Order: sequence, then structure tokens, then C-alpha cells
Amino acid sequence: MTPGEPHPALTQALYRLLRPLVRVLVAKGITFPSLSRLLKQVYVDVAREEFPVPGKPQTDSRISLLTGVHRKDIKALREGRRSGDAPSPVLSRNAHLIALWTGAPDYIDGRGRPRALPRQRPKGGGASFEGLVASVSTDIRARAVLDEWLRQGLARVDKDDLVHLDMTAFVPNEDFGDLAYYFGRNLHDHIAASSHNLLGGEPAMLERAVYYENLRPRSVEELAGLSRELGSDALVKVNRKAFELTEQDRDAGDATQRMTFGVYFYTGPDYDTDGEG
Repeated sequence: MTPGEPHPALTQALYRLLRPLVRVLVAKGITFPSLSRLLKQVYVDVAREEFPVPGKPQTDSRISLLTGVHRKDIKALREGRRSGDAPSPVLSRNAHLIALWTGAPDYIDGRGRPRALPRQRPKGGGASFEGLVASVSTDIRARAVLDEWLRQGLARVDKDDLVHLDMTAFVPNEDFGDLAYYFGRNLHDHIAASSHNLLGGEPAMLERAVYYENLRPRSVEELAGLSRELGSDALVKVNRKAFELTEQDRDAGDATQRMTFGVYFYTGPDYDTDGEG
């Protein structure tokens, strides 16, 4: 390995990591010059925020040394800082409603699964879909939320007027902005966990995968179904515990941390038939 050159194993890993990302960029018309401008911003932000010298100001000269970005570009980037992104209000509201329905004691059954809820508040009191929506927002009617959820297949109403949740249907597929938000957030946290481990961070973060090749399509289909079942169960259990701890930690002075737990399943041709896929 030539001194000053990146480790070949890291270069190979980056090539493989970037291929699916570049596939998205090309498909959406984001050219290399556009990506290059964005990468300059990311390099400068990371160097400024994560590689300071204790007790000394972070100068443009040092940032240039760390990143290879010219000082005049650093100055221009600093003056035109990007604003943070956020999910749409509708997506945030839906996510909040589902977190409550799958985590709050009033809305889950003895096995920890989301209960079927009366569409309207019962006369004698108790949990209902109407009450669930009102607990999150009084600006929108429960009927409007339910109509949209029925359209998306996120919920169904049975003959007894009970609303059932299908959490597996909660995939933001209507608004590209929402899809892009989760694309960035979820992949950021997955890569951040792997990067933490690669750089020797302690304690190591959970980041594991099961990997097999030489499978027939019907075998992959069976494994996909098992993964959806087990993954959904794991997400519901972690969500329930996270909801409980969030309520417990609400007023604590050191409640400053966030967490992400996710699952994924991918299938494609073996590498020997698809290059680096």
C-alpha cells in the first residue's frame, strides 16, 4: 500500500457502498458536478463539527488541510449554510399515531399487539380511534385520518365498526419528499453505526446481517416472508419499550439522546453474475 493512499479494503468497500447510491443519483438526474458540490459541503461541515482542535478555533486553513477543499470554497460554503430537512407534517403525525397505537398501554392487548379500536369514543369511556387521533392533534378530524388510512391500506374497519391497524402497510409511498427523508435518515443511521464500529468506537453498536448466496427465487421468497414477520415483531417490541422509556424520561435533564432500530431485507443476483450490484 502506497503511503498516503487509502487502504485498498476501504476503497473497495466504498465502491460497493456507493454503487446503489449513484444508481439513485443517475436515475434522478443528479450529475457528478452536482454531487461534487454537495460533497464539498459535507466535507467542510464534518471537518468543522467533528474534528476540532481543543482550545483553538476551527480555521478555514485547517479545514482546507483536512478536506482538500480550497479556502475560498470553504468561505462560500460557510456563508451559504444548508437548512436542515424534516419529514412532512402528515408523515410525522402518522408516525406518532402508530407509535402510540403500538406502544401505549391503553392501545395494546395482553400480547403487546395493537388492539382493534372502536371508531368513535364509547359512551362509557375507553380507548378509541377518535381518541387516539385527538391525543396527537386537534387540528384534524379522526374521520379524515381514517379515510386516508383506509385508502392506503394502513387500516381496515370490520363489521363491528372496529378499526384494525396494519403496521406493515406504513410505508411512505405517496410523497417523494417523505420517501427521500427516510432514505436519508435511515441510511445515515445505518452507516453511522457501521462507521462507529469500523473506527473502533466503544462500545460497539449493533450492526449485524445474515448473508447467503446460491438461493433459488422461491427460497428467497420464503426467507423474505420470514424476515417480514420476525422484523415486524421486533420493531413492535422495541417500539413498545421505547415508548415506555420515553414517558419515563420525559422530564429528565439528561434526556438528550435519540435511537434508531431498523431491519431490512435485500435480494439480488449473486455478485459473480452482477459485478458489484
